[in-house]
Amino acid sequence: MTPSPTFAEATKVWARIGCLSFGGPAGQIALMHREIVEERKWLTEQQYLSALNFCMLLPGPEAMQLATYAGWRVHGIKGGLMAGLLFVLPGACVVLALSMLYAAYGNLPWIEAIFFGVKAAVLAIVIEALLRVARRALKGNIDWLIAGAAFFALYCFDVPFPLIIIAAGLVGFFRSNAAGTSPSTTRPSLTALFATTGAWTAIWLMPLALLAMTLGTNHVLTKIGIFFSQLAVVTFGGAYAVLSYMAQAAVEQHGWLTAPEMIDGLALAETTPGPLILVTQFVGYLAASREMSSIWGGFVGAVITLWMTFAPCFLWIFAGAPYIEHIGKMPRLSGALAAITAAVVGVILNLSVWFGLHVLFSKVNRVEGIFKPWLPEWQTLDLAALAITVVAALALLRLHLGIPKTLALCAALGVIWKLAFQGLV
Repeated sequence: MTPSPTFAEATKVWARIGCLSFGGPAGQIALMHREIVEERKWLTEQQYLSALNFCMLLPGPEAMQLATYAGWRVHGIKGGLMAGLLFVLPGACVVLALSMLYAAYGNLPWIEAIFFGVKAAVLAIVIEALLRVARRALKGNIDWLIAGAAFFALYCFDVPFPLIIIAAGLVGFFRSNAAGTSPSTTRPSLTALFATTGAWTAIWLMPLALLAMTLGTNHVLTKIGIFFSQLAVVTFGGAYAVLSYMAQAAVEQHGWLTAPEMIDGLALAETTPGPLILVTQFVGYLAASREMSSIWGGFVGAVITLWMTFAPCFLWIFAGAPYIEHIGKMPRLSGALAAITAAVVGVILNLSVWFGLHVLFSKVNRVEGIFKPWLPEWQTLDLAALAITVVAALALLRLHLGIPKTLALCAALGVIWKLAFQGLV
């Protein structure tokens, strides 16, 4: 390892990473590896991989948490804060601006035409993510069974997402062999652990308590705070996995936005730097701005969403970072992670089917009763959306154009289609 950089030098690097972190977790993790392991050697290869494995055990965006750990490793708490904040804020500012434009002008014909094409690209992007995760996660028959059970439970029986994650983790935990490499005999201070956990839990949840006391539990801002604080502890598997649960609650239970709008939000998050989970900010902005009939209400809703989504990430890292080497040698936790990752494949498959139905068909309904899958009205198939989805899949999976170029191509195709056949004005 090279000598530690100054705080100012490190800040410039974290800002650079935050502004260039396109391409989802895989691209972001690769970018950080190049910047802080290969080029600057602030972390060794083993330290980086151990931290990555730990972050994958946690709920929340693993790339952002990995950046926070790297900053903590170099400059302690202030370094972790700076690295984590700079990883999130550039994308958050862009998503906020786009959310405001969408809320104000989303129903304009040319905006609708752009998103018509972009939605088809998003479907292909989600399918690509499904294939990528499946190749990594499904290594044996048990993994395939867990993934299939997760999909069946979500799609056919509407089982809550947190229960899927808990059940998979328990299966993996008890299937694993308890024998393994002995953890390091040097254990971090429990006093420090309790102090850190208490402080960051207060930082995370005190604003929510103040909202509840001042506005009441039925106010939209309080509901947003409660919803996203709960979401923060079940977001295993990244944004693609949690979108299924978020859509279920935000669309079907709270009625904050529609299914097509949820797909639009994911498209916005795909085109910006930072973690894809920033799609939650889009949901928080629309929910608050509509119920409060105010741009400023939407702004506050977006800020609350960000706080409740990312404050717990700092809690997980600052409390757990001293234990990373110790935890990495515990086989039962590794088994739980492997089972959760397999379940995430089923969750993303459910998301792919849900997205696909809403992109390709004008009318989709959920069957009533105990067995309640989503089923389309087949006569409402949109052949143009299907054609653009095929183009997006070819661009991503065969031509490897990448997400930004694929999104731009499909947006252009959407506009061309509307101009040529539907008289876009």
